[in-house]
Amino acid sequence: MRAGEIRAIARAISVVEDGRPDAAALLSLLFPHAGKAIVLGVTGPPGSGKSTLVDRMTAHFRGQGRTVGIVAVDPTSPYTGGAILGDRIRMQAHALDDGVFIRSMATRGHLGGLAAATSHVLTILSAAGKDVIIVETVGVGQDEVDIVGAADVSIVVLVPGLGDEVQALKAGIMEIADVFVVNKADREGVERVVAEIESMLSLGVHEGELPQIVRTVATADKGVDELLAAVEQFRARAGASGLLERKQRSHLRQQFEETLRARLLAQVRERALSEDQTERVVDRLAAHDVDPFTAAEEVLQRVGLLRDRGETRRSVSPLINIDHLGIAVASLEEGVRAYEALGFAVEATHDVPTEKVKTAFLPVGESHLELLEPTEPGSVIARFLEKRSGLHHVCIAVPDIQAALDELRGRGIALLDEKPRLGAGGRKVAFIHPRSAAGVLLELVERKGIA
Repeated sequence: MRAGEIRAIARAISVVEDGRPDAAALLSLLFPHAGKAIVLGVTGPPGSGKSTLVDRMTAHFRGQGRTVGIVAVDPTSPYTGGAILGDRIRMQAHALDDGVFIRSMATRGHLGGLAAATSHVLTILSAAGKDVIIVETVGVGQDEVDIVGAADVSIVVLVPGLGDEVQALKAGIMEIADVFVVNKADREGVERVVAEIESMLSLGVHEGELPQIVRTVATADKGVDELLAAVEQFRARAGASGLLERKQRSHLRQQFEETLRARLLAQVRERALSEDQTERVVDRLAAHDVDPFTAAEEVLQRVGLLRDRGETRRSVSPLINIDHLGIAVASLEEGVRAYEALGFAVEATHDVPTEKVKTAFLPVGESHLELLEPTEPGSVIARFLEKRSGLHHVCIAVPDIQAALDELRGRGIALLDEKPRLGAGGRKVAFIHPRSAAGVLLELVERKGIA
């Protein structure tokens, strides 16, 4: 398999995908040889032409002399458990190319657009010496966000003419894109799709430059060179800023946690949850004699992972103190005047060059209102005000901001800042991604001495 033999690679993937007993030993041998491939994730709604685009990208990579591995994740047959679509049908031009390996994988009920074993398959293909690995997801729409946990570069493909072109713009996959592709750009309505993407991007918070938007006509091989150039430009920027390294560390962390979760469940089943025992638990649940949480605690007690069932096991959030509410205003002077008319008084003002704003803080009990006026047209607040005004973010005070970030990251919370930075008044601040807070931008600020 390390020599790149196609049949050996296929057998190795089958061992891992089927969860055979020797899968762990195989992956242990391969892992030291992995991690060198470029991993591209291609996602988007059904009918956007993802498979054709992947086919053309592969042809261009092969023209550069690079070897390519393709993982096409398809829906699962409810009868056989196999992949229904079989995207390899649309990639037959590469079927006889020894430099290309194509594998269709079934989701097998796994949500988020990826198959459960995808991360392990990426390890295999990378260890097999593939220069580029392309993961094409199942095409389920807004929930198709797992790709960000597997790819170095996430490519979101949209097309005009699907009725509601912005079906994916509301949440989910729009937030994970590193590069946008408007495919089938020879159709009417392409400019509208581009404008809607740009509009949505103006409302978000992004690290570094905004994602590029590339027009393609995959069936005619148009725009693919521009797409690959945009991918390389993103990788260069992400590498220089440290974002790429953080992404790769996040991927490894996710792979570790998924593996740990699977191993723990296997141990629990082996020691205290046979098929008969599981059925007895389900019988109790069906009779409403026990709730799922209590049943899970009972099993964890039996395997020694829960010492005292009487203790409260629910974790307490570190986010319990509101520091202030951030309100975007076009003019700080007019905003202050309006709130003074309501009976508020200004406690402090700050210029924050790093955030390109100036602010005024008005006490409200133990908390504050923060009015924010943009100082540059391209700032986050300026782009926010182009579409709306009013509440921009909620700020939560924590006693130790780095500890709070570490705890939230451990819970799987999406963070915009892995480390704190300086905000208004020289205080340490960091932001939580809106997708982890029902669409609201949360800011953390360090305030010593609070509980």
